[in-house]
Amino acid sequence: MSSFVTRQCTRADCRLRFPVAADSPLGERCPHCGGETVIDVRYDSLDARVPETAAAARGAGPAVAALLDNVRSLPNVGSMFRTADGAGVSHMHLAGFTPTPAHPKLAKTALGAEATVPWTLHRDGAAAAAWLRDAGHRLWALEGGPGAEDFFPRALSERTGPPIVLVLGHEVSGVDPKILGCCERVLRLPMLGLKGSLNVSVAFGIAVYALRFA
Repeated sequence: MSSFVTRQCTRADCRLRFPVAADSPLGERCPHCGGETVIDVRYDSLDARVPETAAAARGAGPAVAALLDNVRSLPNVGSMFRTADGAGVSHMHLAGFTPTPAHPKLAKTALGAEATVPWTLHRDGAAAAAWLRDAGHRLWALEGGPGAEDFFPRALSERTGPPIVLVLGHEVSGVDPKILGCCERVLRLPMLGLKGSLNVSVAFGIAVYALRFA
């Protein structure tokens, strides 16, 4: 368990307030102006404050797994593992050149979740999609394009039934068309601004939490 303190700069023209490890001398001087600081409050890390009932949340909503096909970014995949752990995702299927927890740098954003969420590497994402479909899973791709349906009314009305596999593809070229052919649904998140899509790890987080906890 890690303990932290909140320190505050004593200079009237600064007053920066910031957290630092309780046993660290680094916060004795303000990182902004170099002035002296005082401790305002002590507290435990977020991990130490997880409620005991958190494990029960793994039973919420439908069973959800994920198929990440050629998602190239290590930080994105690590972040998705962390989200998968938090939402109780049952399995991460990693396809193509998607990095796996075997890569030492993935842990930087996964923060230990790479050791708690089961995963499998598939060299051929299309074959993995066909195998998951034939095994009785519902494959739902998060993807844009003219044929995509809005995620929220469609997905939230069909949360009951066989396990769902959320499919996400390459950050630029999108989901492989052969994988899309295995998908029961192609769903897009609403975008009201100038951009047409979200970061892949952000989109995954929105979709998986909506399915598990809506």
